Amino acid sequence: MTQSKSQQERQWNVRKQSQNPHGKVKSFEQLAEEAGKNRKE
Repeated sequence: MTQSKSQQERQWNVRKQSQNPHGKVKSFEQLAEEAGKNRKE
């Protein structure tokens, strides 16, 4: 191997994070909760 396992994992994590710059994707339940709150107001 040319790279150590930890280096590969670190690079993979960086690529994954760069694909989603706005933080974690919300679950459907969280989205439904927020939609419900917005309708009541």
